This record gives sequence, structure tokens and C-alpha cells, in this order.
Amino acid sequence: MNGALPTGPPKGRAASGNPANRFTHLSVDFTDAEEPPPDRVPTIYLRDTTRSIIARNDSPDVGFETSVNPYRGCEHGCVYCMDGETPILMGDGTARPIRSLRVGDEIYGTRRDGWYRRYVRTRVLAHWETSRPAYAVTLADGTRLVAGGDHRFLTERGWKFVTGSEQGPNRRPHLTLHSELLGTGRFASGPDLVDPEYRRGYLAGLIRGDGHLASYHYERVGRSHSKRLFRLALIDDEALARARSYLADFDVPVGDLVFQEAVGDRQRMNGIRTQARADVERIRDLVRFPAGEPEESWRRGFLAGIYDAEGSYSSKTLRLSNTDSELVDAITASLRSFELGFAVEVRPHEDRRPVQVVRLTGGLAACLRFWHTVGNAISRKRDIEGRALKSGADLAVRSIEPLGVRPLFDITTGTGDFIADGVVSHNCFARPTHEYLGFSAGLDFETRIMVKEDAPELLRAELASPRWTPQVIAMSGVTDCYQPIERKLELTRGCLAVLAEFRNPVTIITKNALVRRDADLLADLARDQAALVCLSVTTLDGELAQRMEPRTAHPRRRLEAIADLTAQGVPCAVLVSPVIPGLTDHEMPAILKAAREAGAVSARFLPVRLPGAVAGLFQQWLAEHYPDRADKVLNRIRGLRGGRLNDPRFGSRMRGDGIFAEQMRALFETSCRKLGYPEEGPELSTVAFRRPPEPGAQLGLF
Repeated sequence: MNGALPTGPPKGRAASGNPANRFTHLSVDFTDAEEPPPDRVPTIYLRDTTRSIIARNDSPDVGFETSVNPYRGCEHGCVYCMDGETPILMGDGTARPIRSLRVGDEIYGTRRDGWYRRYVRTRVLAHWETSRPAYAVTLADGTRLVAGGDHRFLTERGWKFVTGSEQGPNRRPHLTLHSELLGTGRFASGPDLVDPEYRRGYLAGLIRGDGHLASYHYERVGRSHSKRLFRLALIDDEALARARSYLADFDVPVGDLVFQEAVGDRQRMNGIRTQARADVERIRDLVRFPAGEPEESWRRGFLAGIYDAEGSYSSKTLRLSNTDSELVDAITASLRSFELGFAVEVRPHEDRRPVQVVRLTGGLAACLRFWHTVGNAISRKRDIEGRALKSGADLAVRSIEPLGVRPLFDITTGTGDFIADGVVSHNCFARPTHEYLGFSAGLDFETRIMVKEDAPELLRAELASPRWTPQVIAMSGVTDCYQPIERKLELTRGCLAVLAEFRNPVTIITKNALVRRDADLLADLARDQAALVCLSVTTLDGELAQRMEPRTAHPRRRLEAIADLTAQGVPCAVLVSPVIPGLTDHEMPAILKAAREAGAVSARFLPVRLPGAVAGLFQQWLAEHYPDRADKVLNRIRGLRGGRLNDPRFGSRMRGDGIFAEQMRALFETSCRKLGYPEEGPELSTVAFRRPPEPGAQLGLF
């Protein structure tokens, strides 16, 4: 269905078509729902088989940290970041600048496992660039992190934003001097892999460590013969490919061989070789140790080669072993030159020379420094999957300095975090999120609805876990939890029943009057100050609402829902959102008055946002329904967003800037004061939270 937008939207839909989707499609199982009228595009419900239900939010603009989303996509049809050169720990143990990451790349994140977080591989799900004020965070070990003020890092006391305040509207956990970040500390700079001296060093380490380079002389009657042979056989083709390439750069061609077939537990071993006298002599010359002090690039290459040949990483320890004292001396001298600590252990043998084992000291931080410094070829020797997040590095914050506005990058990952220059960094709402699933932000968003059928069971399991810290959960963070199909499936009601069972506080955000159905559960929670319902009212004009939100409840019914819930003891707030300048902004006082009369105890407003593909959809909608005022509306939106249709910057994207934004805020605040709305909404409490005993569990005496 992707392609150009048609001239108008299908009946009952707000979007006219599907802009091209920039993400890879996912395989999903389709399940059919009720048959739609023949003049409407059918809605398809897709089974969401992911095994998590509580989503974590890292945006300070949204107002909640956790949310439950039984559905993704919406039938209603309503129309953090780091410097680009920050090195990110890849899934193969190397480091790559964040600007060069791509969706699908494998990187390392972390996951809680008992007392520890552990390194686990994850995937980049989204990658984007933005411009915003940046800050330089300098740590005691010299690590320098450049990030936006809304970016979060993991500290010994939990996630903290780069900037914040102790009081007022910007109050939030934030970094201060002496905050201790978690991780290994800054990554080492890598080698220049095309440097000829690096390549000489690599060949010296690899071939002298594990190759066969020999000359044979034998006599025959009347004459003598000589034979020369070079052979290198390895299990890992990565090192063989690099050796073959480097030798070719030095004009030494080699042939391939199968040194050992895979038999039983033995792996296949491939190799390279040559018997040409000139080529063997050339290799012999290449692998000689330098006559004087080796260059730094040679030492990097040598350590990479000898590690690929004779090194290992197991039981949390990196080792380099050999019986040749000359090689061991070269290893220790090179490690010393890069200030890498080590210990040498001698393992004697009765019938052959003792093995000298050079063991790197300093834990995972030293191993990462070694790998990044030398750039070895074999990726399995850089595997840290499952390692605990522990380090002795001094990662206390020494300074936080503003740098002004600059381009910054961020990613979304499967674990919700990533490793940025050695420290754990948090990754960073609804139509664009549908693109992450492989669908369009246009008509797909309204007609391809992901349904998490086991949402209540998953929620119960997460709340029952000792790892869950009681906190307010929002329903929902991206998609309205009262989709039309909710009347049939009752997944939101099931989740509310679980929340009531655990007495965990919840905030409902919806524009659907179906929330009245669940007044019994919400009133039960409200008795413990654990429920708040936010009804979104965009306009009081029924005709405009039908055009703008064609499948949502009429504004009158939303106000009736506020009155009904309030009468049953459920506190309600009105969310005047989105406010569209030149189209709905003049209605703000009337909406606030009507909601207050219905019983709303607090209010909030949000100006319209047009992220990503939404901008094109909204422009098409304006041209279709309000061509006479389209230019006026778009120009006023640009006035809110610094001359653009969208402002992605945290801190301003939810409120806007400029004269129109100030007028909007002034109108809202004046109206609230006149109507007696309190400045702060009701606070929810976790005091009553409990974990009910599992069925069959024996109750204690007390």
C-alpha cells in the first residue's frame, strides 16, 4: 500500500495514503476482525508476540517513565542524543561512531540479571539526527561525553539526565559533580589498518605465532637440493583473509588449502601457503623484528597478530601464550608501551619447553582497551556476552559544560540502552513509531493494529517480579488504549484489573468515552489515590471533530465521561491537545470551561506536532478539508517551530517557541486561573502497592 497519496482519504479515515516506509518489514501473523462496510478500508489486527508489556520512556517531555500498550497503531485516525563521533560498542567488540550506525546493526546493551546488569547483544531499531543544545560531560578518567541535556546515563544511583534542577518545572534526577557513572571508561583509539608498519607487525605476530616458515636441504647423488615452504592454517577465516590481503599488498601471492576437514569435535581448518623461493624469502623478511625500537603502529599490529594466533579470552581473562622467549619479550614490551598491565606465568613441561602465559590485568576495561588498541581480526575473541557490568574505572563527573547548539545523534535499541565510549547510555511518539514495525505512518497506522493478546498476563508477571519498583504506569504511552476493538477484546480492562489487584497507580490517557465502562476498577484504585483519567478534547465543534478524528468519541461524550467518572470518585484531567493554531486555538477557553463544569480537576495543553511522515499527511488533510486556511495554519505552525513544521528538540517540541507559543500559553494560563484549575494536578501514590500471594501459596502468620 506504500506510494503516493491519493486525492482524498478513504471514507472514515484521516490519512489519504501511505508515505514510503523507511524501515524493514517484520513478519507477522494476521487475524481478521469484523467485516467493515464495503466503502471503507478494512482494519487488520495483527498478533503482537513480544514478551514484554511495560515500556520505558526516556523523554522528559512526556511526563511518565513507564507505560503499558496493549495496542499499537490507532483506529481513531487522528491526524535524546550524542555527538556523532561518540564511539559505540558493537556486537563484535569493536567500536564505531554513532553517526555511522544503521538500523539492524548489532551492538551491545545491558540487561538486569539478579544483582547485576550484564552485557548482551541487541539491535539498532532506529537511528536519527537532530540539532539541540549540547553539553560536554568530563569524567575523572578523561572520558569526554558530548550529549544533549535530556540524554541519560546510568549512575550508581540510577538513570540521570545530563541537566536538570532540584526545584521547579525542570526538577528531575540529573548529573552533578562527583556523580559516578557505570561502565568501563573511555575506549582507546584504534589502529590505522592500512599503515604498512601495522600490516608488517600483524604478519609478524600471526605467522611467527602460528605459521610454518622453513627451508629444507637434502642431498642427492651428484647434487644438492633445497626447498622452502610457508604455510598458515587457522580455524578462523577472518585472520586468514586478513593475512592473505596483507601479503598481497606486499606482492606475495598465496594459494589456499584445506588443512583439516571437520571430523567429530574437530572444526574445519583452512590455510594459505606458498613454496615459491622468492615469496618465502619475502615473507621471512616481512616477519623479522625491527632492528631498532619498533614504531607504535608495528606494535599494534604485532599484538593483533599474536593474539589472533596464540591469544584467548575465557573465564573473564585475556591471555597470550608461547614457548618462544623472544616472542614473549616482544609481547610484554608492546603491552608496556601502551600502558597495559600484565602478569607472566610459567607453566613447565617435562618433555618440552615451558609455556609462558602473559595474562592481561585490569578486568574488562583493560580487555576493551587492548582490543580497540590493536584491532585484531578474530571477532569470537572479543565476545563479552553475559559479562557483569563491573569496573574499577574512576567515572566520577568532573565538569558539565554547555557547548551551544550542534548536530547530535541517537538510536533506539532492543535493550533500551547502549554503551557509549565505555559508559551505559539510555536510548531515546505515535504515527512515526509504527514505522519501526515496518509499516507506514499513514493509512497503515490506522488499519494495521498490533494486538498484544496476553497483555494482562504479561503485566501480572512483571508486577509480581521483585525487580519491579512500584511507580505510576501510563496507559498508553503511544496508542490510545481504548481502541474500538477494545469493546470486544477487553485487554485494557484486563490490565486495569491487574493494576487494581496490585494497587499500582495508573494514569489513563484517552479520547474515547469507552473509559466509562471501567469506572468500577478506576474508582477502586482511586480510593488509594492510584488512578487519574486524562480525557483529550481537541475541539467542541462536532463537524470539525468528525473530520479531524473520524473514529473517536464526539466531544460531548468525552465531557460526559469526565462528569460520570468524577461522580464515581475518579479524578479526571482535560488534555487540550493538539492545539492547532489558526484552526482550534481559539476554542481553548471554551474547552477548559466545559471540562471544569464537568468536574475536571486539572488541565494541560499541547500544541500540534508534525514529526516525520505526519507533516505530509497533515498538509494533505488541510488541503482536502480547509484549503482556504491551509497556508495560514501551516505558517502559524512554522511560527511555533522555528520556521519548520516540526521541532524535534527535547524541551521545546511539546510546547513550541516564539510569539504564537507565548500567546497560546498566556491564553491557557489565564483561562485556568479564571476557572480555578490548580497549578499542579493530583499526585498518585504507590503506598498501597502490594504483591498478592500466588495461588496455592501458604500465608504467613504476620
